[in-house]
Amino acid sequence: MTEERFVQLVKEEQETLRRFLLALCGGWREEAEDLAQDTLLKAWLSCSEYVERYRFSTYLCKIAYRTYVDHLRRTAHQPLPLTESLPLPSSDTADASFRYERLHWAVSQLPLKERTAVLLFYIEEQSIKEIAIATGSNVFAVKQQLKRGRDHLRKLLNDER
Repeated sequence: MTEERFVQLVKEEQETLRRFLLALCGGWREEAEDLAQDTLLKAWLSCSEYVERYRFSTYLCKIAYRTYVDHLRRTAHQPLPLTESLPLPSSDTADASFRYERLHWAVSQLPLKERTAVLLFYIEEQSIKEIAIATGSNVFAVKQQLKRGRDHLRKLLNDER
């Protein structure tokens, strides 16, 4: 892959990458930005491994996921739930900026594999097969993670009411 092609693909997918990492990091923007930079560097250094038949976003998300997991192992740091930095507003008085706060909080409470599957499937609109590639799982495991993630979200959101 040429440098020009890599830069073009990164420009097209960097918003997806940053949004995915920000969600994984529980809203910690600085941590997500650092991980995004690490991910892009790793992507450039290993771009010869990129298989053109898959979406570039899948390639980036795979590297980002591994970078995030490595970061957790190195620092033994779990992102704080959003409730520790932002109060949950009541559903009647919430202004537009807090419209999805409960959902963000609930997603941040999911175990990593479920959170990753839910974010990639529903937010980044990746297929189950692409998620399996990005996370190093098989298709059956991703389906289970999505089901468990939906069940956990339903319970968390119902318990909050």
